[in-house]
Amino acid sequence: MRIQIPQNQSQKLKLADRQNALPKPEWLKIRPPSTEKFGEIKSVLKIKKLFTVCEEAHCPNISECWSGGTATFILMGDICTRACRFCMVKSGNPHGILDADEPQKLVEAVGTMKLDYVVLTCVTRDDLKDGGASHFASCVRALKKAFPHILVEVLISDLNGDTDALKMIIDSGPDVIGHNLETVEGLQKVVRDPRASYRKSLKILESAKKTGRQVYTKSSLMVGLGEKEEEVIKAMKDLRGAGVDIVTFGQYLQPSPFHLAVHEYVTPAQFKKYQALAHRLGFLYCASGPFVRSSYRAGELFMKNVLKGSGDAGG
Repeated sequence: MRIQIPQNQSQKLKLADRQNALPKPEWLKIRPPSTEKFGEIKSVLKIKKLFTVCEEAHCPNISECWSGGTATFILMGDICTRACRFCMVKSGNPHGILDADEPQKLVEAVGTMKLDYVVLTCVTRDDLKDGGASHFASCVRALKKAFPHILVEVLISDLNGDTDALKMIIDSGPDVIGHNLETVEGLQKVVRDPRASYRKSLKILESAKKTGRQVYTKSSLMVGLGEKEEEVIKAMKDLRGAGVDIVTFGQYLQPSPFHLAVHEYVTPAQFKKYQALAHRLGFLYCASGPFVRSSYRAGELFMKNVLKGSGDAGG
């Protein structure tokens, strides 16, 4: 299913967003590629026909992460069955198509890139009975078999609330299970696809803690969409109530004129405040800053601050 904005409506949205666009503050500066590693990773991904959230979602950290040898892989193609109003990933109907060779391609790419921490995410695949869980699990098992000491973080869809599909992924052995709440409860219907929901996302995160397998859970919120501080605090409390260990906060950046406009640019001081609040609420770790994303420098941040001693880091 593809959600489309009528032509006349999209033209009005585009014009309105341009007219009301906020000037970017000084702290929002994106670094250019600084090493040959950036080009090397791009070449490997092209050869293996793999996708990354870095490119597909127009992530602002692509230069920094790729130059540092880090990338987040998108599994199951580059077409999402949902159409959230904040996301640049293409939406449409993949017609149940999967690349059976993807687990091996992933192993080869990770081996070439010499990674010891891998982040795997995916497009939402409502066209598949299990939401793509079995394919996701195959990719995790392939990595764990090829590289026994590798750490794998997975950022999954809501699997349409299917806890059996969730267990399939967890049983494959990831070290971290992530699923993003994305925004506060009051903005869910504006920001996310109608098939997503605040409660469904909380249920998936809570269920991940009840499978009997030791795993860290993680979620992320975008700010600058018009949320109030008390709404962010409520979301943090709801996440802690679901047993979530790690939370990240980042500035929403409009990827195109046809996506939601930025309501405000949250100050670095406010990001620090959210970080301090997360710490007081009991999260094991919080990354909070304008350019922080759920998978931003995940290996370095997570391993240094959680696996090797708890703490906080800003972006």
